[in-house]
Amino acid sequence: MAPPSSDYTARHLSVLEGLEAVRKRPGMYIGSTDSRGLMHCLWEIIDNSVDEALAGFGQSITVILHPDGSVEIHDDGRGVPVDVEPRTGLTGVEVVFTKLHAGGKFGGGSYTASGGLHGVGASVVNALSARLDVQVDRGGKTYQMSFRRGEPGHFADTGKHLSPDSKFEPFLQSSTLEVVGKAKRGVTGTRIRYWADRQIFTADAKFSYEELQARVRQTSFLVPGLRVTLRDERQLPGTPGENGPIEEVFQHDGGIAEFVDYLSNDSAVTDIWRVHGSGKFKENVPVLDEKGHSRMAEVERDCEVDIALRWGIGYDTSVRSFVNIIATPKGGTHQAGFEQALLKTFRKVIEANSRKLKAGNDKIEKDDVFAGLTAVLTVRLAEPQFEGQTKEILGTSAVRNIVSRVVEKEIQAKLTSTARGDKAQSALLLEKVVSEMKSRISARVHKETQRRKNALETSSMPAKLLDCRTDDVARSELFIVEGDSALGTARLARSSDHQALLPIRGKILNVQKASVGDMLANAECAALIQVVGAGSGRSFQLDAARYGKVILMTDADVDGAHIRTLLLTLFFRYMRPLVEAGRVYAAVPPLHRVEVINHGSKANELVYTYSENELVRLLAELEKSGRNYKEPIQRYKGLGEMDADQLAETTMDPRHRTLRRVGIEHAEAAERAFDLLMGSDVAPRKEFIVAGAAMLDRERIDA
Repeated sequence: MAPPSSDYTARHLSVLEGLEAVRKRPGMYIGSTDSRGLMHCLWEIIDNSVDEALAGFGQSITVILHPDGSVEIHDDGRGVPVDVEPRTGLTGVEVVFTKLHAGGKFGGGSYTASGGLHGVGASVVNALSARLDVQVDRGGKTYQMSFRRGEPGHFADTGKHLSPDSKFEPFLQSSTLEVVGKAKRGVTGTRIRYWADRQIFTADAKFSYEELQARVRQTSFLVPGLRVTLRDERQLPGTPGENGPIEEVFQHDGGIAEFVDYLSNDSAVTDIWRVHGSGKFKENVPVLDEKGHSRMAEVERDCEVDIALRWGIGYDTSVRSFVNIIATPKGGTHQAGFEQALLKTFRKVIEANSRKLKAGNDKIEKDDVFAGLTAVLTVRLAEPQFEGQTKEILGTSAVRNIVSRVVEKEIQAKLTSTARGDKAQSALLLEKVVSEMKSRISARVHKETQRRKNALETSSMPAKLLDCRTDDVARSELFIVEGDSALGTARLARSSDHQALLPIRGKILNVQKASVGDMLANAECAALIQVVGAGSGRSFQLDAARYGKVILMTDADVDGAHIRTLLLTLFFRYMRPLVEAGRVYAAVPPLHRVEVINHGSKANELVYTYSENELVRLLAELEKSGRNYKEPIQRYKGLGEMDADQLAETTMDPRHRTLRRVGIEHAEAAERAFDLLMGSDVAPRKEFIVAGAAMLDRERIDA
């Protein structure tokens, strides 16, 4: 029901004029009205609290997700100003929450660097909220003001139950910032609780605990010493707090170096390097004179650069960039300067040492340098220029050159340092970059020659490959067999129409410890990558793989298990998409052959078992049924001990065989396992072996 016309006064027009535009075009301010826009509103409020901590005021923030859909943010900063702003005649609280382009982040008076930029964050959230309550502790008192869709007034709540549906009375003549209690001496801070307006946001829009958790953790890394508490009381199905309220506390005193360590998931080539620097630049900005008129003036800005980075043995790249702790997922001038300087510096150093590094005349590219890089890039400056309110791209052009100069100077000093530790790490890193370049060039050559050759063409594949005839990738299978003896049997057992064979000699290189260059120089690894035909590392293209299945067929003994592990390490490290697609399998050859005697003219029955327990159960069943079997029971030490019919029936024929698909559902756990079991760090592996020695059945050792 519409309110009486007497309640609609001129004062309503002055307050709602700016915020009404926000309600009509919310996407312009928060990007969208789904869950992404809902989360953006929350970031605006949290970032205001973080800016206080960033400026040196306050050390803790609490975020609470309530069951009624509201969210509450507490901080111990200075508190929103409660005195009257002279130009508008309104209190600081009302100015901040009802006036667009109003706040303490203009002109550099209160914040030298902040996430807020346009002074619209709090007022936009207020405009898009069915209800917003703010409490401020300042000067020994607790002040409070409430808003309904951006309009200040008073909610007539019943008891302690707060709701946006409570009766609301707007202020008609003048606003009142109520004093609702006393604050302890020296205690300051702001508490905000708001209910998003469901007239604006879609019905399925909701706060994501996982996204909030990731952002809060990220913020705690970027502001060392800041303590952020996250509490979820909603008990929503599928969330960590579905069985009851959950609370997590995030505090990281190590800053962005600790952030890089958290993001890294491979073995290190270098330690975490820190790059610090600063620069000045000038820009023309509009400023207001004493009469309120805008004029252009040249101001000098300071830009601080702080970067943490390290290289690992892998080829995945993770670069996070931030401006005043606000993430810029789409980069901008600061990230462009960082990338430009890294490439330029590495090119210069490698060209100067090309003979030593055997780099040849080929030039390294950005992907070669960034392979295995984990970096966190932060810049701090006053009034940065972003592309849009969502702040995803930094647009301040002068920052590019400042970041580039700082990175070039610091990284070149690291790469050319004569200190023993830096020199050793730099040598490994330069070797890795050159190896990545060679890998990229090699992959390009492989790509050019990867299509199948018919009988009239010269095959570029290894001579030991016994290829299949079909061109249908979905049907084709590549069996990697252990040794020439197994190859001889498998050759007779296979179906040459769709089954190809590639023998490997002994144990291939452990690629978890080897460099890319060593891997490519290894004949067995290089042949395997060439035969699969899809490249390696970051250049791997799943669609180019020549076979629908890759099956590892090794002996059922300790050496066979070791060879299978080495092969899986190669696939996991350099052809991971093939594993992720479920196209890598392990064959399951039998361990025993039991010949059960049949009486009369009926031929004896052959039964294969695949484990000791299965053999024991079979023999017990035969004894129970009164049937006999020939002694001794044949124990297969290797695939070469089977004849072709036996191998085909048990291991290669799709109608009878058993295959184990190699999965990657728990990639992080797999990464840790490969690093532990196959990595270059011996001590953790020794501890693992010693700890598990008591669980080993000595009779199962096949040696």
